[in-house]
Amino acid sequence: MCQKSSCSLRVFVYGTLKPGEANYELYCSHKVVDAQKAWVRGELYALPQGYPAMTQGDNVVHGYLLSFANPEILSSLDELEDYSPQRLHSENLYNRIQVEIFDLENNSLGEAWVYLMDFAKVRQLKGTPQTNGLWSGKRINT
Repeated sequence: MCQKSSCSLRVFVYGTLKPGEANYELYCSHKVVDAQKAWVRGELYALPQGYPAMTQGDNVVHGYLLSFANPEILSSLDELEDYSPQRLHSENLYNRIQVEIFDLENNSLGEAWVYLMDFAKVRQLKGTPQTNGLWSGKRINT
């Protein structure tokens, strides 16, 4: 679904794909046409494996709405997130769905793709709730 005259693929990111985080440079930096701070409804968890997971829920999860000119980016993001539309939902690490995105003034930006994890998998991986809705892989004063 195109929201602008220049049709682009939109993905909400909340973890290692955010600008400044570990996977942004490799997967996104030269392909992003726009990056906007945004939020979605959900529950955010930090996993001991060094990356976050988001589940469906009612809290606020902060991140970025990334826009890409080339929709082929989804195949490399799907690979990173261990998602395949051909597999059963339960066999994927994350599942890709469309959710409503909001800007920092709480205006709807329409829908975009996001990668969610089932709560059972979050529990299995020993996720810790991030009640402030923020995740960063950057270590401060280490």
